[in-house]
Amino acid sequence: MSKPVKDMILADYKRRFRDVQDALLIDIRGINANDNNALRLGLAEKDIRITVVKNSLACKAFAGTGLEPLSSALQGPSAIAWGAESVVDVARELVEWARKVGELDLKAAVLDGELYEGEAGVKQLSALPTRAEAQARIVQLVLSPGAAVVGAALAPGARILGIIKEIQDRLEKTQDS
Repeated sequence: MSKPVKDMILADYKRRFRDVQDALLIDIRGINANDNNALRLGLAEKDIRITVVKNSLACKAFAGTGLEPLSSALQGPSAIAWGAESVVDVARELVEWARKVGELDLKAAVLDGELYEGEAGVKQLSALPTRAEAQARIVQLVLSPGAAVVGAALAPGARILGIIKEIQDRLEKTQDS
């Protein structure tokens, strides 16, 4: 490949991955055409993109970016997957697709500069909560003591109301008889 072509590809990688900080590295070699199309269409519906990369040029493009830790795993045929709300969503989708399509190889992932190596690392990443899930858990933890206090404050009143309601029901029954 000539130097001008390499420079054009490198510029394209830098432009394409400029704002990408978290991604997965996969190997889609060996997947038949129908499964490959289904994989790409299924991921595209969830706003997940896949780009096959040339390893040496990708290493140069990733230098100094959040994707730099992936450089150590750029060996053999490689494709970068990124997008969705978070890389955790991408990992979950690709782990599911790896179950469906046996030839999909999960090579590595990077989240906030931390490298998750191999299939085990990607599966570990997929088990983490997404940002929205983590925020929901925090809100729940913050609100649960308040809910307990409100429940404790309302409980005696609810008991008294229940007793009054029972007395009223008994009085109505005796008056009807």
